[in-house]
This record gives sequence, C-alpha cells and structure tokens, in this order.
Amino acid sequence: MAPLSKAGAALAALREDLVGAVFAPGDPGYDEARGVFNAVIDRRPAVIAQCADATDVVRAVRFGRDLDLPIAVRGGGHGLAGAARGDGALVVDLRRMHRVGVDPQAGAVRVGGGATMSHLDRATQPYGLATTGGRASTTGVGGFVLGGGTGWLDRAFGLAADNLLGVELVTADAERVRANVDDNPELFWALHGGGGNFGIATALTLRLHQLPEFSLVLLMFRPRLGPEVISAFREIVRAGPDEVGGAVLYQSGPPGRSTPPEPSAGPLCAAMLTYAGGADELRRLAAPVLALPHEAELAGDLPYADAQRVLDQPPGLRGHWSAECLSALPDDLVEVFCARADGMPGQAGSRQLLFPQGGAIAAGPREFPVPYRDAAWTVHPCARWEDPADDERAVAWVRGVRSAVRPWSTGAVCPNLIGDEGPERVRAALGEGNTLRLEKVKRRFDPDNVFRFNHNIRPV
Repeated sequence: MAPLSKAGAALAALREDLVGAVFAPGDPGYDEARGVFNAVIDRRPAVIAQCADATDVVRAVRFGRDLDLPIAVRGGGHGLAGAARGDGALVVDLRRMHRVGVDPQAGAVRVGGGATMSHLDRATQPYGLATTGGRASTTGVGGFVLGGGTGWLDRAFGLAADNLLGVELVTADAERVRANVDDNPELFWALHGGGGNFGIATALTLRLHQLPEFSLVLLMFRPRLGPEVISAFREIVRAGPDEVGGAVLYQSGPPGRSTPPEPSAGPLCAAMLTYAGGADELRRLAAPVLALPHEAELAGDLPYADAQRVLDQPPGLRGHWSAECLSALPDDLVEVFCARADGMPGQAGSRQLLFPQGGAIAAGPREFPVPYRDAAWTVHPCARWEDPADDERAVAWVRGVRSAVRPWSTGAVCPNLIGDEGPERVRAALGEGNTLRLEKVKRRFDPDNVFRFNHNIRPV
C-alpha cells in the first residue's frame, strides 16, 4: 500500500481525471455505491471508480496499480459470490457503461461491459433478434458470457460463450487489447469460460439469432405432484425440438406473478416451459404437463425481454447457491430432488431449480473450456433469506442438495452458477487440461494475479 500522502494525491487526481464518479469511505453515496445484490457480501472498498468509458477504466487500473491496491471489477449484474467487492480494494464499477449497439445486417450486437440482460434484450427485440441470455433480466452480460452462460435460449442457440465474437479488454498493465479469432486468439479462447481473470471486459460483441416469436407456459402445482411434473417435463424435452427449454422448480414463495388460490404448507412446485416460437405450438408440446392438475397457469406469447423478468428477484436479501451438472435424470434422482425441497429455507424466495441441457449446448464447439456442455441436466439450489441467524442453516441446505445429487454428477459445472467454493471446485468446473492452459494465458496477461476477486485462475 502506498504512503498516505501519495494515496491522497493520487485519489484527488483520479477524481479530476475520471469522466465518471469516484467514491471513497465517508463520501456521500459511498454506501449506496458499495451495495451489491447479495446482502451476505458486506465489504468496504478503499475506492470505487464508476467508469464512464474504456479510457476511465484505463485510468482507474493505473491508479490501482500505482498504489498497489487489489482490484475488483463490478459488471452490471448480481456479483453473487462477492467478486465485485473487496475490503480495502479499488472497485472498477462498469455499470455506467451499458450502451448496446445492434447491427442487424451483420447479425451482431456490441454490448458495454456494464450492461444487463434487460439492456441487451430491449435493444435487440425490435429487430426480432436475440442471443442466449440468463434466467433473469438483472443478470450482467459481461460476467455471464465470460463464465460460459446458460439460459432459456441455450438449447436453441448454444451457450452464451458459443456466441462470443469479440471482446475489448483493459489488461492488468492498463493496456487496451482486442480478442477475437484473429487478434490474441489464445486469449479469446480463454474468455470462453475462463471468466474475468484476464482483464476488464469493457465491451463484448455477440452473435444474434432470429427470434420473431417467444412463448411461455408457467404452471403451479401442489408440491406432492413434483415427481409427476418432472416426469412429464422430462418427456417434453426428450421428444421436443431444441427450441424448447425451461425449468422445474420448487420455491418458498410464488415464482413470477402467479399465486395458487390457497396457501401451501410447503414450498411451491412450478414448471416453466419456454419456446423459441409461438404459443399455439408450445401448448401442443406442453400437453403432458398441462394435463396434470395445476393450481395456476400463465401461458401465451410473451416478448423475450419480458419473459426474462418472470423469475426476477429483488436485491438486498442474503443468498447462497451452487449447482451440479447431471449425466442423466433417472426416476430415483427425481425422487431425491423432490425430497430435498422440504428443507428449503425461509419465505424470501429460495429456489431449487432443475433445468435441461442438450440441444445446441451439446452440439456446440468442443474446443472451448466449457466441459459442462456434455451434461444432460443441471440442479441449481439457491437459498435466499433475511436473518443473519439463518446463515448456517441456509448454506447447509444448499450443500445438502448438492450432496444428495452428487452420485449422478458429471463433476463439471458452469462457474456462473456457483459461489466461492475454493480452487479445487474451479478446477473441476473447468477441467484439468483446460485449467493448465488457462493458467498459461493468465501468466501472459496477468502475471501478478491482479484480477483475483473471482473464480480465480492463478498464473503458472
């Protein structure tokens, strides 16, 4: 850490030079600027630089390196595991950099590093175009894509990283570089799943796909019907086209805008089917699950950008989550999955999701560091609660779900879906061979491990 006199002068210069805003402890707006989606994360950065453009990012990184500050990066979204914050760190906050530029002729979109799915989807929707996003409108595009990216459209269009055409980065040396198939191709490879380990992504260019129609069926069931619901859902996915996606979930409260007419004694069960096409065809495909006795129904054509909001959750609650990718979904696993929902914590919107893979995910490029593309299904337990006294119980429930389904796990997992579970989990998520190759890229572009508030890949 630099002497106080040098730090004070450097901070004053940063305030003067940055087009965006700078916050330090004691400044008005500091506490608001340091807040994140997950209330478990309560850290006090030394400086928060809310950058307005890539030049601001360069200035901020130089400031951090000159003062030997740890550097965390905040994109546009959730920062679930706390990667966007660090005690005593410089936070490079990209949320002002959310501009989206659509090129319909090229079938591509350039997205600012601080954009959310809502920014992206609202911009592409007027053209009848879309690309794979997450399962919430508030997810940040940058971290989502660089971590691989699985969402409602992945079975139709592939993982988000499969649609990555180029990245503009600021490196640990405060240099601006481009990564694509021609420029820095090894770095470009690493950005298909290796996350924010190699620099700060100030903009990403993504491939777009035709999506003139999108439809959704959301059904609510009594919890006891869970095994039947999953069996019907499984058959729809097995027999249907790749354009069908969705999830079966248990939740401690109503997902979306549908509520059963009577309160449930336990977690609610819901089936959400999504379709890259019209509602009439989706209703035909969804017949096996529609035939089951359900308590509430939301079905019809829905703009994709609006469908992304159906499972949105508010910030400010405490949270912990994880995932396991599954090789198959046999009946005994279905029973295990349903049984684990009984221990779900709280009434704050905890969820236990089960969503299909396959389709364009499995058919996607084999060279990228995303070994979880071969999984058939993913289990994703997400605990949310209000009282810190419930921390231990909530975390134990998430771990219990993972442990219960582990006999069917492939071992790989999308890093976007897990919190801070240690270096061995990161290696398992990415694969041993991929990790070794990623370490070499890290050594070239960040040999001092400046960008380490993430699912960290250490330089060899």
